[in-house]
Amino acid sequence: MDVQFLGGADEVGRSAILVNDRLLLDYGVQTATPPQYPVGDIEPNAVVVSHGHLDHAGAVPTLLSGDRRPEVHWTPPTADLTRILARDTLKLHGGTMQCPFTETHVARLGEVEYRHGYRESFEAAGHEITFYDAGHIPGSAHVLVDDGETRLLYTADFHTDDTRLLSGSTARPDADVVICESTYANVSHEDREAVEARFAETTRTTLWEGGTVVVPVFAIGRTQELLMVCAAHDIECYVDGMGVEVLSMLRQHPDFLRDADALDQAARHAREVTGRDGQRKRIAAQNTVIVTTSGMLSGGPAMTYIPEIRTDPVNRISLTGYQVEGTPGRQLLETGRCELDGGIYPVAAQTELFDFSAHADHDGLRSLLDAYDDATVLVNHGDDCEGFAAELREDGVDASAPTLGEQVTV
Repeated sequence: MDVQFLGGADEVGRSAILVNDRLLLDYGVQTATPPQYPVGDIEPNAVVVSHGHLDHAGAVPTLLSGDRRPEVHWTPPTADLTRILARDTLKLHGGTMQCPFTETHVARLGEVEYRHGYRESFEAAGHEITFYDAGHIPGSAHVLVDDGETRLLYTADFHTDDTRLLSGSTARPDADVVICESTYANVSHEDREAVEARFAETTRTTLWEGGTVVVPVFAIGRTQELLMVCAAHDIECYVDGMGVEVLSMLRQHPDFLRDADALDQAARHAREVTGRDGQRKRIAAQNTVIVTTSGMLSGGPAMTYIPEIRTDPVNRISLTGYQVEGTPGRQLLETGRCELDGGIYPVAAQTELFDFSAHADHDGLRSLLDAYDDATVLVNHGDDCEGFAAELREDGVDASAPTLGEQVTV
């Protein structure tokens, strides 16, 4: 089996792996300025998409340009999430170099897509494919690829711990080769129950003191998780941003959730923001909680709320996910200042980061790989892939970290 890394090699973003020159695993975009896309000029027979995040699915519509019509295989939530992301990209960047596809390309997905559930084997580009629940976001999948000689497990992004939204990954199908993500290979997550308890306690304290709590979140997965946390702790909240559309969509796929009834309850518990007639500024002045995109303060309704609450130290900004270097969220954590409306302003509101990560940490990665002691491990999707591969080699694992564009025969 020949495996070529067209993206996601020693980097987080633009995941794309070509198998035997005809089967593509993921086709994502790296949200830099300008955006970065997978390398190489390819024409696969089929693409299998692990999950609906931009760095894994954001470039899939570009594969349908001209007369190219590769099959697209994914789970039902991934199909819907990819379309939501594509429409958002078109709204933000349509007609510019930052968006290399059009509404026509997105519409063509309906001509070539095939939707599959977990553990339902299917054929794609001459390979037998099986999805297994990866526990990362709804519909996310480990992808098992069998070409008749070699069985390759592409973990994609995964989480081994249970959250309110999803159960952790437990499937460990037999495989000769494992392509393993390493996003948090150097991190140990705080216990999820402890994170949640601390979030609830600080939120209640701020409300009791008369403050407003802005909770920046990612639209996919994190919005829904935090709404479930708020509902479980009887914390009233508003919800704003693209996460509202994602929430509505995910409720249509109860089989891909840990507890669909709990998500329905959380949706009813939150008050949806429409954003009309200055509604956001009025809400920001209330003694309340606002769960809103964007999770790294790089856009979205959060950038309406933050300027309104930033000068009062009673208020609170509760960040809920990793803040990439160079983003306003990272700047806020490190300096107490934030880029707002084109300027850099001090933020007196209390700011804290809560680790609600949907990725496996170091122990989670090792717990999955413990099932593959005799397999060849190819490490990707991380900032220090070679470092993690070296650790695995020290423990007797046949591990390496391919570089961008490299082809490996396994």
